[in-house]
Amino acid sequence: MNKKEAKKIDSNEEESEFVFLDTTLRPVQWDEYVGQKSIKDNLKILLTAAAQRQHPPEHLLFYGPPGLGKTTLAHLIARESGAQIKTTSGPAIERVGDLASILTNLSPGDILFIDEIHRLNKVIEEVLYPAMESGSLDIIIGKGPSARTIALELPAFTLIAATTKIGLISSPLRSRFSGGIFRLDFYSEKEIEEILKRSGKILGVKPEEGAIKEIAKRSRFTPRTANYLLKRVRDFAQVNKRDLDIDTTHEALELLGVDERGLNPSDRSVLKTIIDKFSGGPVGLNTLAAALSEEENTIEEYNEPYLLQIGFIERTPRGRTATVHGYSHLNIKAPENLQSKLI
Repeated sequence: MNKKEAKKIDSNEEESEFVFLDTTLRPVQWDEYVGQKSIKDNLKILLTAAAQRQHPPEHLLFYGPPGLGKTTLAHLIARESGAQIKTTSGPAIERVGDLASILTNLSPGDILFIDEIHRLNKVIEEVLYPAMESGSLDIIIGKGPSARTIALELPAFTLIAATTKIGLISSPLRSRFSGGIFRLDFYSEKEIEEILKRSGKILGVKPEEGAIKEIAKRSRFTPRTANYLLKRVRDFAQVNKRDLDIDTTHEALELLGVDERGLNPSDRSVLKTIIDKFSGGPVGLNTLAAALSEEENTIEEYNEPYLLQIGFIERTPRGRTATVHGYSHLNIKAPENLQSKLI
């Protein structure tokens, strides 16, 4: 084996370990899933009723910002139902044949999870309607006058979909999620602390209470971010042979560029650009993206939700504007007209 092949194998092993670690941190039982109480209560009733009728659960749609647990919920539902789950994503289904292949390979009671379903091609979406509604797949064979439609019967299955942009899902598709459409909310700091304590046990580390609180405070109210920060603080403590205490946590997060409100360098760059280059706004998304040399989707899906959540920016019909709290966070004096709003 040459060095190049050995390096490739090592890289694959590291990637597998990373995927395994992230999967391990996911809750595998309802009691381990912290937060989203209303959604969990509704799902328990839906799943219990379906089990009593000996039917698969009805189709479900979860939406909300990234990292809040949509995929985790889908896997928990599969485990609770004793069903196999097959996962794919909207962009991965490029042709009608791709969808047909997935659906015809399902077994009775299986769960099909489609992530980012808003990116599903509209032609493919229309083929999905009868599959969800009546359990049949309509395939057109041939072209022109000789074309004919064949209806393939599908096994009873449950479609669980997730999206970060529910507004981009058409009304006909939304209406077919008969089991319910659920919005996942940001988590509280207390809930994030519970998640971090569980993750710490899985990772084999014992963060001090102050360290857990500090990571939770900077986690953007998002479990995925909280687990990421915990792993990076763990790495910092391990390399420097330090205890995972509040001082170590401060140093590690400072090295990552994550400030006391959870803003990272790209968040601060967005906020600072609105204030410095556009006098606090309003500024359109495409103009802001051009000024930052960043993709519009990155700003809209990653930076903006949290900045809006903590009240550092506002989204108006004319564009994005910085608030007095945003100015204050960057230690920049806000214009008089903004300051007067606080009086």
